[in-house]
Amino acid sequence: MVKLPSEYKKRFVKFLGCEIYLSKRPFIPRIETEYWVKKAINEIKRPRAKGQKLEVLDMFAGSGCIGIAILKACPELCQRVDFVDIDKKTIEQIKINLKMNKISTRRYKIYQSNIFNKVKKGYDIIFANPPYVAEERIKEIQKSVLKYEPKKALLSGKKGLKHIKRFLKEAKFFLKKEGIIYLEFDPFQKVEIKEVLKKEGYKDFKFFRDQFKKYRWLKAARPKRLEKK
Repeated sequence: MVKLPSEYKKRFVKFLGCEIYLSKRPFIPRIETEYWVKKAINEIKRPRAKGQKLEVLDMFAGSGCIGIAILKACPELCQRVDFVDIDKKTIEQIKINLKMNKISTRRYKIYQSNIFNKVKKGYDIIFANPPYVAEERIKEIQKSVLKYEPKKALLSGKKGLKHIKRFLKEAKFFLKKEGIIYLEFDPFQKVEIKEVLKKEGYKDFKFFRDQFKKYRWLKAARPKRLEKK
């Protein structure tokens, strides 16, 4: 018998001091994600020009845990975060979590969108935790994850790169001049993602390890030159 994940039984998890509710059963936030988002927040909070305000996008937002953590950790610097996800139930979950964490409606906007389809403006920072499980490695995934967590948030083509490739191709056009991306991925994908970054014109990027010493996330700056869409 495959047991229901304990996080769904409790109906919420803690994520960087925020209570993230799981009543609609979105993808359960992972400790690896919490680790690198904390690192990113510490970078964001470094001294900046006086009065600078950052516009932030949480792409593939899921439960909304990343964007909500940023809104709570950086109330003055990040006055607004936009959330994007394709799934209707997930959008409902994001609304619940924003309300439960007492985030003012003036500080966010939510888009139900297939990646950037409905996004119109540019951002200083884009956070992305896309689906990245390779269908060819599906047997390695825990049975409880496959049975109970949303497959839309997990699977991404044969190599697990379908969403990442499209995201990196489009994201550069939604970054401001000095904009940056933080992206989570499967450690097995590092070499192929490096080639995708180069192909799409990203020159200033770096890969980082998680708390388990596995390459898990990257930081990439907007390419200096952008070819037209």
